[in-house]
Amino acid sequence: MAASAHDIDVERLAHHEVEPPQDESREAAVEEEKRNAFGETASPPSHVAVKMSLLHECLFIAAMCAAQFTTQVGLTQALGIVDQIGNSFGVTNPGVRSWFIAGYSLTAGTFILVAGRVGDLFGYKRVFVLGMLWFALWSMVAGLRAGPGGVAAQCAGPAGSDLPPGLRKNMAFALFGACAPGGGVFGFVFGGLFELAWWPWTFWSFAIALAFLAGLSALVIPSQSRSPDQDKAMGEKLQMLDIPGAVTGVAALVLFNFAWNQGAAYGWQEPYIGVCLALGVISAVCFFFIESRWAKTPLVPFKVFTGDITFVVACIACGWACFGIWVFYTSQFIQVLRGASPMLLAAYICPVAISGAFASLATGFLLQHVRAAWVMTFSLTCFMVGTILSATAPVGQTYWAQLFVCMLIIPFGMDTSFPAATVTFSNAVAREHQGMGAALVATVVNYSISLGLGFAGTIEVNINHGGTTPADVLLGFRGALYFGIGLTGLGILLSLLFVAKGYWKDKKAEQSLGEDC
Repeated sequence: MAASAHDIDVERLAHHEVEPPQDESREAAVEEEKRNAFGETASPPSHVAVKMSLLHECLFIAAMCAAQFTTQVGLTQALGIVDQIGNSFGVTNPGVRSWFIAGYSLTAGTFILVAGRVGDLFGYKRVFVLGMLWFALWSMVAGLRAGPGGVAAQCAGPAGSDLPPGLRKNMAFALFGACAPGGGVFGFVFGGLFELAWWPWTFWSFAIALAFLAGLSALVIPSQSRSPDQDKAMGEKLQMLDIPGAVTGVAALVLFNFAWNQGAAYGWQEPYIGVCLALGVISAVCFFFIESRWAKTPLVPFKVFTGDITFVVACIACGWACFGIWVFYTSQFIQVLRGASPMLLAAYICPVAISGAFASLATGFLLQHVRAAWVMTFSLTCFMVGTILSATAPVGQTYWAQLFVCMLIIPFGMDTSFPAATVTFSNAVAREHQGMGAALVATVVNYSISLGLGFAGTIEVNINHGGTTPADVLLGFRGALYFGIGLTGLGILLSLLFVAKGYWKDKKAEQSLGEDC
């Protein structure tokens, strides 16, 4: 990504290139520079970055990356042993087992925007540390209760730490991108290791690690990292929380998603499923009305939604819904039909970490030289090709023929789509809305994973003839994966339209410039 004026100002401030003010006018100029660099609602980090030693800054960045890393660990540690969890409670319904994973992503996607606003108002450091502790608490409960509700509830914690302050944009792209596949593989490995003893230890050990990270974060995150909104009166803060919007938005997301996942598990003939779906739609309508007409500080300011942002949201939703389907059904294919243990599954997945690290480095280069819309198209193509390889792999085929290649390709879809979407948001909205844009992208990513699993689970249970034979089980898995492929096909079509739209806008701009000259 080419360095913008914003990025240049950030780099100068972070590397001590801003001279100390010599008089009041100079001080005012420096303060104005900080506001221009970081937006009206952001916290000027020069007071933080200038005072941090190199070691302190490295620890600070590591603590921020831990949020991304642990979120992926929480997902895959349960995914790798989902059959063992199900068996211990007599849960054989594949729709219910997919809900173990879908509920996790649902909780993360639902609360990211709300948690980001809470951080603006009450302190980033406080919310980050409390989020880690909350994550640790529910990891402990998941092991003690050992049920699907506890597993799903864990993700409220990492949702609270999704918006770390002060990270430079390019560094965040590379490091956060590398942490996603690395954390995923780590979760598979340690979930498999602890399952050899007793699977609840997977969650208990994770809770201990999260508590340690919370303590480390409390030490290394600077207290000076503040948002101007923290100094407002409590009445103003409550108004800025947009409680009616938060309640209706969360209700809409949860009820709609819950209906689709429960429909896959228990069948759409159950009356409560239809009621939940209807209530979800009603809540969504109320949320839109509140955010667009009534809220003074909406969580999602719909007025900033342009055609570019709409394209990005749709493409991200298609790609990451496919990813959720891929990661769940590929894991099930390897364990259920190929008979792999959780540890062997972890070994199969390991190449994702290496490929993901390379993809993260390549993303910075791509964004410097290629339009973000083309990067998005490339991302969706990787999601599609990887899913095709999984969907068409014969059960008895050697791992190295298709599954291994799939593990090398899929991370490029993961690690190029998020930065491309964030860059597009950054170019399309004002500075004061860029933090919201990044949070919205994260919301769409996590929510799409959960919703995609609900759709795919519905398809699986309706075509697998009850899953009584290995052939029927394979039929259901492939039906779900083919649905994911169809989603990426739609996403590629939308991204190509997005590319064409960008070239059309450039052509119109050139014509307008020529007429002015």
